[in-house]
Amino acid sequence: MKLRWFERFEEWMIAALLAAITLITFAQVVARYIFNYSFVWALELATFLFGGLIFLGISYGVRVGAHIGVDALVKVLPRKVAYVVGIVATLLCLIYTVIVFYGSWIYVDKMYEIGILAQDLPIPQWIPRLVMPIGFLLFFMRLFKILIDLLQGRRVQLLGDEVEDALKYSSDDTSVISGEQK
Repeated sequence: MKLRWFERFEEWMIAALLAAITLITFAQVVARYIFNYSFVWALELATFLFGGLIFLGISYGVRVGAHIGVDALVKVLPRKVAYVVGIVATLLCLIYTVIVFYGSWIYVDKMYEIGILAQDLPIPQWIPRLVMPIGFLLFFMRLFKILIDLLQGRRVQLLGDEVEDALKYSSDDTSVISGEQK
């Protein structure tokens, strides 16, 4: 299943959201402190965009292995037991995403039914909040892929090994860290 285009789209969306938040905040600062003017909608829009960044970022973090995990206990377990613990942990994470997806879907539906507009923007509040169920659906899909990889033996644990990654990317030149010159 090749979803390379989707992964690129996800990365571009995250980058676009981050760029938009930065530009809006910068424009607000310049307007306020140089021109003594304030955009009423800037904070609310930046907040909505930041929410989108968070909920898309959850899924992206799983894909690239950026989430922090405490695996000290799992590392001392025998390999087969650690494998089973990884599968159970992934299943629990999947259950969590289903619960939060369902709750966020009910929340967005209620916002739709009530029909409340955003405070400073002329849009219904359910539109920016739609990113919650979308984000948790993407999160579910990433975790489901991890579960499939675990069951097929293409993966040995839920999260990546942070120590192994750090050692892989570390430099043999310790003078950079200590500030010494050769």
